[in-house]
Amino acid sequence: MSIWEQLVFAGHEAFRTIVPTERDRIPINASTGIYPILCYAPFVFLAYLSRRPDTYPIRLLLLPSTITAILVASYRFTWAVPELNVYNWGQCCWAAVAIAKSLEFALTKEGMLKVGESQPGVKKGKDKNTTTNGSAVEVPESPSNVYIATWLYDAVDVIHTLRGLRWKFGQGMYIPSQKRPLERSAFLRATLISFIKNYLVLDLLEALIKLFPEVGTPMGGSIFYPDLSIPTRYIVSTTIHIITGSAILTGFCMVYDLITFIAVGLLDGSPLSWPPVVDDPWKSDSMHRFWAKDWHQLLRQTFIVFGGYPGKWLGGNIGMMLGTFLASGLFHECAMYSMGRGYDHSATIFFAMQGPVLFLERLWSKKTGRRVSGTFGRMWVFFIMFICAQPMGTHLPFPPTPVMVLIIP
Repeated sequence: MSIWEQLVFAGHEAFRTIVPTERDRIPINASTGIYPILCYAPFVFLAYLSRRPDTYPIRLLLLPSTITAILVASYRFTWAVPELNVYNWGQCCWAAVAIAKSLEFALTKEGMLKVGESQPGVKKGKDKNTTTNGSAVEVPESPSNVYIATWLYDAVDVIHTLRGLRWKFGQGMYIPSQKRPLERSAFLRATLISFIKNYLVLDLLEALIKLFPEVGTPMGGSIFYPDLSIPTRYIVSTTIHIITGSAILTGFCMVYDLITFIAVGLLDGSPLSWPPVVDDPWKSDSMHRFWAKDWHQLLRQTFIVFGGYPGKWLGGNIGMMLGTFLASGLFHECAMYSMGRGYDHSATIFFAMQGPVLFLERLWSKKTGRRVSGTFGRMWVFFIMFICAQPMGTHLPFPPTPVMVLIIP
């Protein structure tokens, strides 16, 4: 073999050591479950270092082993029980977020700064706490009764912040206005009611999805039934797609309600630190508004790190937008790979096309002098999300729900 062929072979073998084929993965059980957890120890240490001054060289040196350990935890270990296959998707989604954070922790020379800091933990000038959408609202630094070491709290804080409230990287990110009362007991009551409502709605939607053959099986299935006539096939696929999209949105809100209730009720967090996770996507009247404001912004920084920064380096602001959406598509597809389905880049194509879609909206505004909005804009959003997004229609399995057990056996 030539030197090039040897390098390719060695690179492939190294890759398959970290990300093995499905048959070579290690099942997660009581005896092996600790190893994926331990693989995240370098990540926690890197997060700690990002909040300490003069650690840039050691953060750079730690980065390769941190990324390798995260990939091993998410792709080398697998949930082998078919009913738990969706957990493989979840752990690989988190792995992508952790890798993006690792890149930011290591490559940000000054470390991860909060708003008003000149270096980690050191304030500059007058302390100004503001939310990232610019409204002057004080956001407490941390709960007053934290019983863990300060260094560990710092690491946990920077690991779990996604939208970057109080953080330098989150400045400029849109944060929905708080719709719940800020008095603690009233806030907790409203959050609990919202959680119960979202749980019941999600339960019903999941039960409806399971009524469609194959879609509700442990391995999931396509929403397109080839034995149906073309009109009926797409009526059915559109129905499944709308129900699933509603379930995803409701599930986001349900999980966020639960985490919010625990953070505020049990960990003494401030209601100000838990603004809504989404604004109102059902009322979006342009794709620009949908992606920039109404849909959740939890993964915005992840996509910017993976695609936005490289895209900006290659093509300025336009490259940054295109790269961010491309990274979003690859994020979804790489997580699905862990479920044993190989690669199907329909999701990658859909998200990558959102950049040109936003260009079309800008072109419309330039030619007509009017922004995409109103009834026409809402129909446009529904067309993109409910018609154009259908090629992504291979569905994840869901566990049994109360509606399935009690109402629709």
